[in-house]
Amino acid sequence: MIDEPGDFGRDAPLLQAWARFAASPSRPFTIPGHHRRGGTVSDVLGELLSGDVPLFGGIADIKTAHGALAAAERLGAQLWGADWCRYSTGGSTHANQVVALAVGRPGDTVLVSRAAHRSTLSGLVLAGLRPVWLPVDIDERLGLPTGVAPATVEQALAEHPEAVALFCVEPGYVGTLSDLPSVIALARQRGVPVVVDQAWGSHLGFHPDYPPHALSLGADAMVLSAHKTLPAYSQASVVAACTGRLDPDRLDRAFEASATTSPAGTIHASTDAARALLASPLAQGLLDRLVRVVDDARGRLQEEIPGLRTPGPKDFAPGRFDPAKLVLQLDGCGLDGNQLERALIATGMPVELADRDTVVPIVTMLDDADTVAALVDAVVEAAAWLERAPRPRTVFAPWTQDIPVAALTPREAFFAPHDTVQASRGVGRISAELVAPYPPGVPVLVPGEVISREALTLLREAAAGGTRIAYAADPTLSTLQVLA
Repeated sequence: MIDEPGDFGRDAPLLQAWARFAASPSRPFTIPGHHRRGGTVSDVLGELLSGDVPLFGGIADIKTAHGALAAAERLGAQLWGADWCRYSTGGSTHANQVVALAVGRPGDTVLVSRAAHRSTLSGLVLAGLRPVWLPVDIDERLGLPTGVAPATVEQALAEHPEAVALFCVEPGYVGTLSDLPSVIALARQRGVPVVVDQAWGSHLGFHPDYPPHALSLGADAMVLSAHKTLPAYSQASVVAACTGRLDPDRLDRAFEASATTSPAGTIHASTDAARALLASPLAQGLLDRLVRVVDDARGRLQEEIPGLRTPGPKDFAPGRFDPAKLVLQLDGCGLDGNQLERALIATGMPVELADRDTVVPIVTMLDDADTVAALVDAVVEAAAWLERAPRPRTVFAPWTQDIPVAALTPREAFFAPHDTVQASRGVGRISAELVAPYPPGVPVLVPGEVISREALTLLREAAAGGTRIAYAADPTLSTLQVLA
């Protein structure tokens, strides 16, 4: 199929190489150790491993594979208007660690949106950076986070002239974006590089109905999770940068410092395919369809489930919401999101996020009217028999808390001795661990921060409402790890 005229796959060299190897009778004596013979011991194992093609010795021979990958990465740089681009098989966790290692030195100050994911925090630990957390604004009409306000950034830049970078998360988990052009302009006035975790927006910038991607707005580096909203394997990620304010050699060293030395060629080939798809005329039709089917879903859900809210682009300023994002706010109709999630799982439709008040299914450019209609049918059918208890509108946690006091940097806390104490006795102590409701994985407690009663209450309320508490050593929150 990939050799048919007009097919975007012809412009994806890693995908072509993957296809050649997959169709060949090659009998490798390289890693991975299954040697394409998993089926000799188990049909299931053989099927599982059938698509596994390594970069070295699969996509290309061991001596030329780096060149093949570099050629594909240059195509990514062209697509996103970058000077430097690398494909990662470690997801955006690796990519966010790369930019953290590249922007400063141990002890340097960086400004970081409090909506940052755990992966950014791990990058701060590795790089020894000192974060100044920026609070996220809340839309009081909808109870949703709307990003970091320009006034917040302006104040932080004035108070911390020593800052060497600004880290933003655009779009956030529920599709909202900061006023990114204004935020970037403020940082540029002071010569501060802007890094954007655009993990949830790999599809942005290629259709007029969507917000632009971060590099096109003047950001210095951008992280993309190809596997989140594009047709790519899990762990497929891209980190791209413009190098006017960032050192490309430092970026390369940062990338290699935590990258695997045995990359999966299959993951790289899927990234290459997703890039080629975005670059092709086919993407326009797929992105156009995505806008229409999600908008139709919003309308139908609100019509058939009174009280349900499904915020969309019209609820925000231009460029401040991803039109592909389908967010179900349930407090007004009285449904419990955890119960709705279980009903959808029973029909074979797991969703990305569900807590008591919010459900977020991920709809992508490969979905069509039929797949989305089936999702809507399942939600409507479940709503007809699930119990309802309308309740006051709530703010999307965990952005309700004041940012805790930082007694130490995340790196200092990471390496410090710690104790395990009863959670109630942890209030006033310094956290040794990251604790976050997941999804979305936004921290309520960061290593080095003083544990407040407010933070502990928020976490316990989230857990009682059915939200998974992630990263904590004790996810029941009976105990907490604190510095000794």
